Amino acid sequence: MSHLFAHLARMKLIQRWPLMYNVRPENVQEHSLQVAMVAHALVVISNKKFSTQLSAERAATIAIFHDASEILTGDLPTPVKYFNKEIEAEYKKIEAIAEHRLLEMVPDEFKDDYRSLLTSDNTEATYKQIVKSADTLCAYLKCLEEQGAGNHEFNTAKKRLAQALSQNPDPAVKYFIDTFIPSFELNLDDINRLL
Repeated sequence: MSHLFAHLARMKLIQRWPLMYNVRPENVQEHSLQVAMVAHALVVISNKKFSTQLSAERAATIAIFHDASEILTGDLPTPVKYFNKEIEAEYKKIEAIAEHRLLEMVPDEFKDDYRSLLTSDNTEATYKQIVKSADTLCAYLKCLEEQGAGNHEFNTAKKRLAQALSQNPDPAVKYFIDTFIPSFELNLDDINRLL
């Protein structure tokens, strides 16, 4: 018997942005789906526009599991996680322990199939960076959503994330920002009018 999927089903119970007022709460499961869709898009863009030969499906699958360890650790707020180098290093150790604990729940015959999905130390660096970029884009989109609803709680996070995105060297990220982000600042009627 394996408890893996019973644990993974609890991703929907882990709330993101726990120190901030949210007009619409977001859980880790829905966030992971959005990150998977954006990671997939980044690879499609990269392959078509910038001549890479990566797997969009691989990026999406890694993204689905990228925060799975939070079912054991919870979502530690960014200001706490990165308060200083010591806390950041210790939290990375805790994350690694949680990732390996999840991997231990996988039946032995499937461990090799899940190792690079559940443990970040076994994930290819290229895909790890794509998922990180997608994760940052999705956090930025959350800020836009909250600001659009009149919530100023996300102003500082939006500035920090905008700066990180502007420094991202991946041209697919810039393409995504230029092509897809503007629509997130429109209401549904405006989006439909532009179709």
